[in-house]
Amino acid sequence: MLSGREIAVEVTGTGPPLLLLHGILQDNRAWRSQIADLRGEFTVVAWDAPGCGRSSDSPESWRFPEYADCLAELTTALHLVDPIISGVSWGAVLALEFEHRHPGNASALILTGGYAGWAGSLPANIRDRRLASCLAQSMMRGEEFVSEWMPGLFTTAASPELISEYTRMMSDFHPSGFRAMAHCLAETDLRPFLPAIDVPVLLLYGDDDRRAPATTVGADLAARIPHARLQLIRGAGHLCNAEQPRSYNAAIRRFAADR
Repeated sequence: MLSGREIAVEVTGTGPPLLLLHGILQDNRAWRSQIADLRGEFTVVAWDAPGCGRSSDSPESWRFPEYADCLAELTTALHLVDPIISGVSWGAVLALEFEHRHPGNASALILTGGYAGWAGSLPANIRDRRLASCLAQSMMRGEEFVSEWMPGLFTTAASPELISEYTRMMSDFHPSGFRAMAHCLAETDLRPFLPAIDVPVLLLYGDDDRRAPATTVGADLAARIPHARLQLIRGAGHLCNAEQPRSYNAAIRRFAADR
């Protein structure tokens, strides 16, 4: 029990802790390829955020500060010391909020397809359009809308098996959790905090990421975060951890060894 609710978490492997934060409409299944490959070198911890997967729902009023405080409870409960925190998309923004509210806890951040929040990284009209779309979709069944997300998450070369896997996972969404997470993204602008980050940061983007392009969103984060490294994952869209796991996992290993 964390913050008064059930939180599902997978813990496996040995070595320094690597805490994995999934994106919107996802759960810890999003990290399948990382859990399987990296548990020989890291203690891999992957939660289902409140309102996702097997975890209890959070109040719809929750925003990133509440999620970050819940995550801090998790790190304390599991005795995670100096974890590397890796977040994808929504999870990358949560990693930044966690560092903002709980500095000194993480030893490094890996931000995959990350934003400074939609309010901090996207034009207002795009932010508003994305929020309105998410809120409308939260009232539908997964089979009515999840397929519409796939072209924005993966390249056209993504395997049918990967598309099917993500379609099943994302169709298991919690409506209230989806709405809360969409509001988190739309209302957040972390740009004022970014220059104060003093841990190593790796920014990973698919070279064909159309939701958070490296040339705009990624480059802006890299310019604002001191000593951040920006790296492209070739042949990948927004969810490069899933589409190109071998290259992605190799980037994590190099970063962990070099920082």
